[in-house]
Amino acid sequence: MLAQALVPAAVGKAIDAGIIAGDQRALLWWGGAVVALGTIQAAAGILRDRAALTTRLGAAYRTAQLIARQAARLGATLPKRVAKGEIVNAGVADIGRLGEALAETARGSGSIVAIAVVAAILLHTSWQLGLVVLLGVPLMVGTVSLLIRPLHRHRQRLREQQAELTGRAVDIVSGLRVLRGIGGEEVFADRYRADSQRVRAAGVAVARVEALLEGVKVLLPGLLTTVVVWLGAHYVASGRMGPGQLVAFYGYAVFLVDPLRRLTTAAGRLTEGHVAARRITAFLALRPEFALVAADPAPYERPYEGPVPYEGRPYEGPAPLADPASGLIVAPGRFTAVACASPADTATLAARLGRYTDSTVTLGGTPLADLPPDEIRRRILVADNDDRLFAGPLREELRGRGSDAELERAVDAACARDITEALPDGLDDLVAESGRNFSGGQQQRLRLVRALMADPEVLILVEPTSAVDAHTEARIARGVSDLRAGRTTLVFTTSPVVLDRADHVVYVQSAKAVAQGSHGDLLTDVRYRSVVAREESA
Repeated sequence: MLAQALVPAAVGKAIDAGIIAGDQRALLWWGGAVVALGTIQAAAGILRDRAALTTRLGAAYRTAQLIARQAARLGATLPKRVAKGEIVNAGVADIGRLGEALAETARGSGSIVAIAVVAAILLHTSWQLGLVVLLGVPLMVGTVSLLIRPLHRHRQRLREQQAELTGRAVDIVSGLRVLRGIGGEEVFADRYRADSQRVRAAGVAVARVEALLEGVKVLLPGLLTTVVVWLGAHYVASGRMGPGQLVAFYGYAVFLVDPLRRLTTAAGRLTEGHVAARRITAFLALRPEFALVAADPAPYERPYEGPVPYEGRPYEGPAPLADPASGLIVAPGRFTAVACASPADTATLAARLGRYTDSTVTLGGTPLADLPPDEIRRRILVADNDDRLFAGPLREELRGRGSDAELERAVDAACARDITEALPDGLDDLVAESGRNFSGGQQQRLRLVRALMADPEVLILVEPTSAVDAHTEARIARGVSDLRAGRTTLVFTTSPVVLDRADHVVYVQSAKAVAQGSHGDLLTDVRYRSVVAREESA
């Protein structure tokens, strides 16, 4: 920008000292200066654009990394504190706006330098014209800043409404089958349509201010150019300036349009970036519901080298999992089933046992609160029906780090052989996003295969057979029991078929273990029987 700002001065000198004075040497000298400045401008412009692009991409991807790590750190706290649409907007739209804002600092700072240099040259040549420029530029910037504030306010409102609308869209898409089943598709479609119109109105309000800002960005520099050229022509006519100086002043007036426009553009980009940065920093400021023991400061940056033993644990091999608050004790190496009187009890106990909420649960006598999170995740796996299937080859999605032979056994145990055989490429077939190419029951069985392949020390399954028929349910119960023989398996279920297969059954009411024994023994308990047998009354 500085080299470009000096070009009009070199052109004016070439006219006055070379053409008008008839000095060929001076003409060649100043002409060469114009060529040199143009070369410098071209080279520096390429480097500036490269630096701006590096800044934009670096800021966007570094911020994306921070968002991903924060999402992983929040864990189970994430869906409770942040809507799905908010994460989508932060990870897609906000990081782009933040990168563009930082990229504009290169052009914006260059524009400030160019305006300052031009103003100094104009003051040196003619203080009157220099004063016009020095007064005109701040006036234009001030006028533009008056439009920046309402633009900032409208963009903030638009950003909030977009996040809400995106969250609603995610909820509708994820629950589309349920909505169609209960006939609520049109109701939610109408609600989404109304919200979309509100977002459109907010977008139009932003566009109005942006249109006015764009017009001001053209009008004000044009007025300044007109004033400078008119005064310069008057000075030439009166003999106070030479023709070359007039050409230089005209060049400066025309040149100032570009840095002023870039400066106002940078101000708009920084406004958008500020809105995005506030949303991102608010998300990064969230804290998990409870403190975790740090096992590795950067667990996602090191290669996987297998399980790392926790040196502080006082036990080896299978260990009992106990929840003192509810009185539930899961014996090691057994197939235990838990029947809860309400789904809320199931969710509460599963979250406690998996260390997704703060609790006094112990593993082998050691509180989970004293274990590093990655140690807990390696030893305890909670698999429920909210888990997702990821897009990609089915074999890679299910197998994990196990072998193909182990995968075949897990497929048989989960009664998923019919699913794989129906696929054109079998286990090598592709899974669509969120597994939408499978039915609900098929997804449930495939998720069970994946959980079995993880082969944790303690496997906690939440209603793993709720979407299958009784015959398939019996086969799954038998297959899981046989495959997990000698290892700790806990199943939350009210299915009599699964409960009958369990080695030990615990009945939970009001988040307390109130009865335990075999399924046959517990059927004498009227409370247990009313839940398991779906009796309306005792």
